[in-house]
Amino acid sequence: MIKINKLTRLSNAIRKLPGIGPKMADRLAFHILNMNSDEIKEIIDSITEVRSTLKLCKKCFIPSETELCEICSDKTRDSHIICVVEKVEDLFAIEKTKKYNGLYHILGGVISPIDGYGPDNIRIKELITRISNDSLQEIIIATNPTTEGDLTANYIADLLKNKNFKVTRIGYGLPVGGCLEYADEITLTHSIESRKEIIPKK
Repeated sequence: MIKINKLTRLSNAIRKLPGIGPKMADRLAFHILNMNSDEIKEIIDSITEVRSTLKLCKKCFIPSETELCEICSDKTRDSHIICVVEKVEDLFAIEKTKKYNGLYHILGGVISPIDGYGPDNIRIKELITRISNDSLQEIIIATNPTTEGDLTANYIADLLKNKNFKVTRIGYGLPVGGCLEYADEITLTHSIESRKEIIPKK
């Protein structure tokens, strides 16, 4: 088989992106090879701009061009509700439903002992600090319906069990092991609207 080292290196780099397998990576590498210089420059400039100008919102941790993102600084959003999600993609999935008008908190992962991820490896402390400063009515835990997502949800619910607000969990309508970012808008809307209060186990 013919092997072109620099093209192989490009293909291997593309494979580091989520959801890209070997064949797709090769196709994209050849596509890039055939792009004109202006198109390639646009991609490079866009990546460079994203990496150099975006920062994490100091409240919810969504990538933002300013200290507070558009959602956190929007006075029309309901500041009495915070939806806790695993990652940015989950936030975007919920926003597409147009059925939620509260704020968010991005954990940046889940508790996963098998992978060496504990509570200190995700933004649980930041959540606790944040809720001590905000006047809240409800925390919606929107972790994925996986073993790790359930573990994280129950851990957070246990930490918040003596607070003066509701702690609820979405999940109705989402299949076990499913991911919010891949759920259709109707299913996700139903999951949000049918959320139930979490009662921590004693």
